[in-house]
Amino acid sequence: MEGQEYQESCKDNNHQWPIRYAGFWMRFWAYLLDLIVVGSVERIIIKPLFRVLDISLSEFNMFAPISIATAIIFYLYFVLMTKYFGQTLGKMVFGLKVVDLNKEELTWGTILFREWIGRFISATIIIGYIIVAFLPKKQGLHDIFSDTTVIHVER
Repeated sequence: MEGQEYQESCKDNNHQWPIRYAGFWMRFWAYLLDLIVVGSVERIIIKPLFRVLDISLSEFNMFAPISIATAIIFYLYFVLMTKYFGQTLGKMVFGLKVVDLNKEELTWGTILFREWIGRFISATIIIGYIIVAFLPKKQGLHDIFSDTTVIHVER
């Protein structure tokens, strides 16, 4: 049930509307777009820089410089976009936003935990992402651990 409405509501400038939690497929497409953005940054900035500095691009292990640089770009993108905008470019395009379930502002601690520890756990245990389709507040494991969820933004 994509975008199912619940009895809860948000208030903004004296207006009230029902919260619509973002389901699995909307989140999937937003994440796919984010991966394209991160991959593009890597191809436009990181790889040319590594070539200029004569750093190997052909090593493919976890501790290779290119792997470390890619991981840093990946996590910086998700952490900084979520902290300053509440959404990544993929979420912006699809009208989604990360929110705290306690209706508080997202803190650095919450975002770092969600994006680093939570995503690692969700990626390791693939069911961590799939459960979004089945839970009432459409949360992945990384959302459950950080008391967040993703909602549709009213435009």
